[in-house]
Amino acid sequence: MDQWIERPFDWAMAGMLAGLIIIVLLLLIRNFVLGSKLKKLRKSYTQFMSGSGVEGLETIIIELKERLQEQEELHRSLKKTVVSLSETMKKKKGNIGIHRYNAFAERGSDLSFSVAFINDDKDGMVMSGIHGRDNTFVYAKPVKEGQSAYTLTPEEIEAINLALLQDK
Repeated sequence: MDQWIERPFDWAMAGMLAGLIIIVLLLLIRNFVLGSKLKKLRKSYTQFMSGSGVEGLETIIIELKERLQEQEELHRSLKKTVVSLSETMKKKKGNIGIHRYNAFAERGSDLSFSVAFINDDKDGMVMSGIHGRDNTFVYAKPVKEGQSAYTLTPEEIEAINLALLQDK
């Protein structure tokens, strides 16, 4: 025991040696854990890259970026086309209003008519057919902004209003 007291540095050396052994063991355990994680990551990378015919991830990322740019250009083009079609559709004579009436109140039935073909800008035409006993006369009048250069009958105005109501 006297020996231990005479040589206190041996205790310190033994403590340091034990501490170093513990640290080395902890580092070895950590090394094995990191090694297994790296092995799993390598396996995932190999599965991800298999069949792609490329060696590097950088090539794949560049290819994806180029595809994304192509898709964005296509999206812009499609958006312009949709806007253009929307504007074209507004100008089409798609709203139709039909009003039937009896042109001669004393006889006959509702065989006369007025048909309006109007677009969203209130442009188009109105046709009227006046049915008599022996003849039917058909008239057409242009319509611009809901009005005509020719006098519109109340029945023609009704047909125009019916066509405009279809838009809503």
